[in-house]
Order: sequence, then C-alpha cells, then structure tokens
Amino acid sequence: MLGAAALLGLAAALPGQAAAQKLTIAIAGSVTSMDPHFYNASPNNSVTSHFFDKLVEFDAKAALVPGLAESWRAVSETVWEFKLRAGVKWHDGRDFTADDVAFTIQRTPNVPNSPGGFGAFVRAVQKVEIVDPLTIRFHTPGPYPMLPADFASLAIISRHAGEGAATEDYNSGRAVIGTGPYRFVSYAPGNRTVMRRNENYWGGRPSWAEVDYRVISSPPARTAAILAGDVDIIDVVPSSDIQGLRAEANLKLTSIQGLRVIYLAPDRSRSDNPIFVTDNDGKPLATNPFNDLRVRRALTLSIARDALAERVMLGTAQPAGQWLPPGAYSYNDAVPPPKQDLDAARKLLAEAGFPNGFRMTLHTPNDRYPNDARTAQAVAQMFTRIGVQTQVEALPWSAFSVRSSRQEFGMRLVGWGSATGEASYALVNILGTYDTAKRTGANNAGRYSSAALDALTAEATATLDDAKREELLRQAVKMSMDDVAIIPLHQLVNTWAVKRSLHHNPRMDERTRAMDVTPGNS
Repeated sequence: MLGAAALLGLAAALPGQAAAQKLTIAIAGSVTSMDPHFYNASPNNSVTSHFFDKLVEFDAKAALVPGLAESWRAVSETVWEFKLRAGVKWHDGRDFTADDVAFTIQRTPNVPNSPGGFGAFVRAVQKVEIVDPLTIRFHTPGPYPMLPADFASLAIISRHAGEGAATEDYNSGRAVIGTGPYRFVSYAPGNRTVMRRNENYWGGRPSWAEVDYRVISSPPARTAAILAGDVDIIDVVPSSDIQGLRAEANLKLTSIQGLRVIYLAPDRSRSDNPIFVTDNDGKPLATNPFNDLRVRRALTLSIARDALAERVMLGTAQPAGQWLPPGAYSYNDAVPPPKQDLDAARKLLAEAGFPNGFRMTLHTPNDRYPNDARTAQAVAQMFTRIGVQTQVEALPWSAFSVRSSRQEFGMRLVGWGSATGEASYALVNILGTYDTAKRTGANNAGRYSSAALDALTAEATATLDDAKREELLRQAVKMSMDDVAIIPLHQLVNTWAVKRSLHHNPRMDERTRAMDVTPGNS
C-alpha cells in the first residue's frame, strides 16, 4: 500500500514562481474531444489531464503514485479498497466523494460513438461498494492485481456535472468540471485549448495563471514556432531538426525512452472481399491475404527495421519486435526484432498462393507520430521489393483515427503507448478480441482475435504473484508475435524542445502537460 507522501509532481509553486503567468504549449497530435472517456489517444489524454484527476497516477517513469486516492489495498482476493483524499473540491466548489467515483465507473464503458474508449479499464469491476464518502470498494470476479494500474488511466468525473451529459457537453465546456490543476476556458477542435489556474487545487497552486495549449501538426511549423519564441515548448521534435535546435542558445531538448511502439495493423475483420487489397491487375481478391500467417510473416520479414531507425528516424527510435522496450516488466528477450530476409519472405508469399504478390494500400496519419508518413513510404518500398506492390495514402490524424476505428483500411500504420509499462495494457486493448460486453479490444481497429491469447491474457491479469504474472505475460508476448498479430516497427524516444529559461520533466508516456513545466532552468 502506498503512503500519501508519494504525491504527484504537482506540488505547490516554489518561491519565485508566483510571478509566472502564461505558458504556451504546441503539440503535434490533434485533440479530438474534451470528454475524458471518449477516445484513448495521447493528445486527448494530455489535455484532459489538466482538468481531471485519477484515483491513481503514473509518474514520469510510469510508476504508480497516489492521486485522488491516498491509498489502496486488496482486502481480499476479490475486493480492492481505496481511501479517497479528503477536502478535494470540484471546480464549482462542490465536494469530491466516492459517489463520483461510482458514477465514473458506470459511465466509462457507455460513451456513445467512442472510436476507442476506456471500457477495458473498468472491465474487472463487478460491483462498486461505497463504504463511506471517502472509502470505496471494488469487487472483481476473481483475483485482479492490475486494478490500481487500470485506474491510473481513468479520469474521474463528477456525477452532478456528468449525469446526462454527452460528449458535446464536454466539448462545449459545460461538463468540464474536474478536480484538476486547471479550469476550462475554451476549446477549438484541432486548434487550441485555453485553460486557467485552479487556485484551490488540492495538490498545490499550479505554476501558470494561463495555459494556451495549441495543436501545430506541421513539423516545420512547430519548429518555427519554438524558434520564433511564439511557444514555450513543443513535443514530437522532428528528427531532422534535433541537431539545429540543440545548437540554439535559447533552447534545450529534453528526452526519455518512450513506451510507444509504431506498428502496422492489418485488417482481420473480413474473410473475403478485403478492402484496399487487389491482385496485380487491380481485381478484387476472393479471400483476405492478411488472414494467412504466411503472408503476415512475409510482410514482417521484408522490413529492415535497422534502416527505419537509422535513416528515417535518424536515431530517435529503436528497432522493435514487440511493443515494450528492453528492460520493461514482461519484456520477452526471446522475441527480438525480426531480421530482414527477402528470400524467405518471397518463399512464404508463394506458399500462400501469391508467387507474384498482390497490390495494397498502406494508410497512415501524416501529423500524429514522428516521421509517420515517411516511415510508411519506406515500408511500402520494402513491401514492394517482395512483390507486394504498395502505395501509401496519408491522412490528417483527425480523419485517420475515425476511419481506422471503422475498419476502413486494409493495412494501417499506428502507434500504441503502454502507459502502464507492462504488456497487459496492449494485450487487453489492441490485441484482445473486440468485445463490448467483456470490454476488451477497445483499440483493436484491425479486429485481430485469438481465443488462446485471450485466455492467456485473462490468466495473467488474474495472477497476483508478480513473478508468475510476468512469466505469463512474456508467454503472451511470444504467442502474439509468433502469430504476427501486429507488425512492430520501432520504439520511439520521446523528445521535446523547450525554452532554456524553463525546466521540463519529460515523461515516458509522452504526455505533454503544463504541470511538468516550471519556471527556472534547473
């Protein structure tokens, strides 16, 4: 059980910081909603974390620390008890209580039109028991050690503001009544969010009176903005600009090994008439080639991951054969990045009935991840070398994310950040069978499904012993990668550019937050 002293990095402003006024942030990814339960995407999560707190939080290195819950413990194998922080107020002055937490659990999996929500994080909650206004218990159908980590991804909303509120009410600001360090002022989709300091924040007075949180999706424009001094910090620094920015006297770079993998996800939702896949004459295929393991293995063996990391990413990424970086809990040393083998890839295609390959389109965002479209173009050339003639269609993230969630692509380039720093986060959300009732596969846009993997994931996430759970998760990593459930490309190193007069604490989960920027170059 964690003690209350291990608080967030949101401490009271230090002496000398009282004069701090405005912070201007520019991020690459488009923010699509102020509803903290609408879409589990990093830009949305970064912005809404200013308004809404969680029971448990991740610190900069993905360790669990207390948030709205001061402590938590398993009172039995199937019951978790959380003690809530006293004296916390919502932005409108009302008291935060266990009833708000219960309402959050109820609302989370039931957000209409969510393209990839947060239902997985409450899937283990069978019953909510309010012991008193500051004590709440969660009953699970079996042992479930991951509940505190799950809750670290779940924003807590108020019943009085959220009951009956739709996503549109959050986007308008009407329902953005949180307990967080900043209060909502305005939101312009795809452009900016403006917020002001919550003077009564339970974690201490925030450093900034006002935060202008902008979206600048164009890498050159983002770099130009920080060089001109128009913004104070930018994320997703273009790899081609790193050396130049490092030489700027008024700027500095901060970086940390990230938890995000960039990967390819083939569409598995169709057994016949696949979309954006044809024979070499442009005629429809009778069956979906991505449902053949030999085809998936051929595609992954065609990729030179070292070349992607060195030439496309310019050293800002590491080749990946799974979704976690080496050293992480549940990383499997027996699953290295596949080595390019063009002859083996062509042989597998021939065995699968495609001796001359086929044609396909690879869809990618062009403003979401570092060098996303360039990476897709490089991969397309590698696919083409084994006979899979591949063209690339790049889209803005705001359009790409919606279409991807509707299974409108044959093959897509996407990213996934394992904020928990362990394998189950991806196993449940992007590799688990899409099942709204079981609340698994919420971000499984390719609709991959394996009953054996689901069973192993369920066993792992119900195992209380850390060592035994890690071994089961490692088995699940190998099982899914042997099946080429997704095609990992590389792990990102998160890099920001910030004014030298400021201190920035970089985060492994790549969140860009005002709370991590303070006056003073320390």
